[in-house]
Amino acid sequence: MEKKEPSRATPLLLTLAIVIADQLSKAWIVAHIPENSIGFRFLGDFLAIVHVRNTAIAFSMGVGLPIVVKLVGFIFLPILLLVGISMLYFSRKVEITRLQRWTLALFLGGGIGNLIDRIFRSFRVVDFISVKVYGFLGFERWPTWNIADASLVVSGILIAITILCTPTNKKETNDV
Repeated sequence: MEKKEPSRATPLLLTLAIVIADQLSKAWIVAHIPENSIGFRFLGDFLAIVHVRNTAIAFSMGVGLPIVVKLVGFIFLPILLLVGISMLYFSRKVEITRLQRWTLALFLGGGIGNLIDRIFRSFRVVDFISVKVYGFLGFERWPTWNIADASLVVSGILIAITILCTPTNKKETNDV
């Protein structure tokens, strides 16, 4: 009996799961915790579930930018990036590993999740996880984040690791 190779589309179930979990969690936060307030605290002050809106990108970079720049930088360019990643994901010309395909699916889920907020919540991404980091990198609390943000960070780390650690199949030549 021949071993069947898994479908290239299977990792996209992870993309779908990330988008659904991200949007459901954000909808719950919006419905149950007033904006700019703390809903719950866990482990003393270590973890807080809050409701804040980020009108920029990571670490609130770009908060004061004009709307035209935000349209291009926070919506148009991310759409192009997601299209490019999707083309890479489905390309038969570029060889990517199974782990890289799952990692790209994770990235797509995070990217789509935050893009939905930027488009349908007037550039205001819902963030709700606040973690105390005790002065690490000069932060008392890490900038508030969400499921999509976590997916983007984890996928970025994983893709870097897989690129650095995947052996190449190129033959070395001794032309010297």
